[in-house]
Amino acid sequence: MQHDPSLILAIAAVFFAAGAVKGVIGLGLPTVAMGLLGLFLPPAEAAALMILPSLLTNFVQAATGGDLRLLLRKMWPLLIGLPLGTALGVWIGIGMGGGGNARLAQMGLGLALILYGLFGLAERRLTLPARGHAAIGAACGLVTGALTAATGVFVLPAVPWLQALGLERRALLQGMGISFSVSTLALAGSLGAGGDWLASALALVPTLLGMALGQKLNLPPVLFRRLFFCALLALGAHLLW
Repeated sequence: MQHDPSLILAIAAVFFAAGAVKGVIGLGLPTVAMGLLGLFLPPAEAAALMILPSLLTNFVQAATGGDLRLLLRKMWPLLIGLPLGTALGVWIGIGMGGGGNARLAQMGLGLALILYGLFGLAERRLTLPARGHAAIGAACGLVTGALTAATGVFVLPAVPWLQALGLERRALLQGMGISFSVSTLALAGSLGAGGDWLASALALVPTLLGMALGQKLNLPPVLFRRLFFCALLALGAHLLW
């Protein structure tokens, strides 16, 4: 990466903002980071920077919550599908680290942000049928993994599926931390050795500062979520078009 002071400050500001969002609502770090970094960095380079901040913050989130064994029993189909879907994405040529088309990856990221923004603004939760939870979870894992390989964003459709399980808030946050941790590891594997790990480690500093600030903010949750999802719609439209 070029050691341009203005570029370094911009990257630090992005990770500070992404950390603040995660501190407030428990998710959004990769979405915000990839969306904003995608304005001035190639998707693969942006994803490589995001690996360590995402992994550390999600490990912490995954380690706190309710009954971990019960949660893993509910989530195992999704967790198996995530790395398989990422590997599938790389195999079919949409992975960012394997010579995939950067513009297509950027358009894919824009579309993912728009879909996530619309889903969030609709304020609806999906309901799962009485049977077939495992098959649906595995399918969601495969699709989320493929989108992870192509865009570096791993919220769709994994997060709606987790919400449909009817988990209480602490368990839902822990489940998202587990899912995002597996997705981050799968993304790191798809990128191979091409990442700038020192730069990713340095990005931890503004990320953790932003997350600490976000956890102290007392914004009304409904207002913040609406502003967040509106911003994702605008950012996604910019990246797509």
